[in-house]
Amino acid sequence: MHPAPADTPSAPESLATQVRRAVLWRSGSQILAQLVQWAATFLVIRILDPRDYGLYAMTGVVLVFLNMLNGYGLASGLIQRDDVTPRQVRQLFGMLIVLNAGLGLAQIVLAPLAAAYYRQPEVAALLRVQALIYVITPFAALPYALLSRAMEFRRQASANIAASLAGAAAALGGALAGWGVWTLVWAPIALYAVRAVMLTWGARSLIRPSFDFRGVGHLARYGGVMAAGQFFWFLQSQADVFIGGRRLDPHQLGIYTTALFLAQIFVSKFVPPLNEVAFSAYARMQHDAEGVARAFIRSVRIIMLVAMPFYCGLAATAEPLVLTMLDAKWAEVAPVVRLLAVAMPFMTVQVLYAPACDARGRPGIGARNGAVGALLLAVAFLIGVHWGAQGLAWSWIAAYPLYLAFSTRRSLPVIGARARDLAAAIAPSAVAGIAMAVVVTLADRTLPPLEPAARLGILVAIGAASYGMWLALFARDTVRELIALVTKRPLAA
Repeated sequence: MHPAPADTPSAPESLATQVRRAVLWRSGSQILAQLVQWAATFLVIRILDPRDYGLYAMTGVVLVFLNMLNGYGLASGLIQRDDVTPRQVRQLFGMLIVLNAGLGLAQIVLAPLAAAYYRQPEVAALLRVQALIYVITPFAALPYALLSRAMEFRRQASANIAASLAGAAAALGGALAGWGVWTLVWAPIALYAVRAVMLTWGARSLIRPSFDFRGVGHLARYGGVMAAGQFFWFLQSQADVFIGGRRLDPHQLGIYTTALFLAQIFVSKFVPPLNEVAFSAYARMQHDAEGVARAFIRSVRIIMLVAMPFYCGLAATAEPLVLTMLDAKWAEVAPVVRLLAVAMPFMTVQVLYAPACDARGRPGIGARNGAVGALLLAVAFLIGVHWGAQGLAWSWIAAYPLYLAFSTRRSLPVIGARARDLAAAIAPSAVAGIAMAVVVTLADRTLPPLEPAARLGILVAIGAASYGMWLALFARDTVRELIALVTKRPLAA
């Protein structure tokens, strides 16, 4: 089999049309895939215990640390280059195989050390089985790069949907069969395996790898800088579990990580696929500084239009949401979710910087930003952990605005955007979202005692009406822009 053509669409079309089509396929498939996964996830959460999620989170520190070296940074280098030869594709495949074989062995070696650190022997066995993920990774990373380079997100969409169905089936089956924490191990493995098979088939990338790595220094250098940025992302994303896992018991850690999962649903599930499309688009226009700046501001404006009501609504309805979606045994999650939701808008803007900077050939900006974020968050977590799960949540609120301020100062000059344009892009949705949260909170206080589901339904309806009213008053142009994107009408320059 041969790699799919990666440079030329089958018929001429504008970059704007390709981006629109890519966004609709990538975000649309992500929504469908996430609906499947969430339905399974919330059912599984109701079956499993907080302790299971706490143990699984402890394995995540090692797993995420090694996965940041799994070669997706090398694959991004392939996307960013103007031209790619078949030999370079085979060399990338060989590099991915060698790299991930070493990572799998490293995880097996580190497994007993992680178990000793957390004082939980089960962690070692979980990590050994999770090493199977590294066998799968090369067969996902290579076709992902080829399809992204061609902006062929329809095939990625098919792979993601099929993988979500497989992961959901494995999760539900495992939970109902009484696998406990092992449900959380085998379900992702099933998901990754199906995704790799579908991507490989879609990109026709089952090729003979080359282990002659001469002449691939550019990929290694680009991937190395990307990995440096991912290393600091690892430090900031796993510092809370690393610090909290030593001090908190598995039950408390499970409460915190489940709250973090709920609070980060939008930024971790919806924003990454949009960033994938953005990186491919920015790479196509990397020599047009003004075009990149305009595209970046537009993406911030549209994404925050959806993000702000999610986060503000989550903060205002945390208690009935948790009691409805999870169970009374998870009631401790609600106050933690409410706090974390306050920090998530800052995080959402922060993660939008990386694709634009990387595509402009400056991945080092992301690494420097990540270093500062890792330091700020680690210090905050070391202080906040003394107050348990809620203390860790307060740490996010304290550190993330400072982190975003630093990243904004370094990233905007590279992107070519101005701070006042960024503020103007965020302000309408931020004002509307905060106003909505105030209205919903006041309405909640006037409601009589109700079942959580009924209470949640009423509050969501009030919030939707309130947010819509505020947008109609203060953000009509942004709403028109979003409608134009979805309905395929021409976008203004």
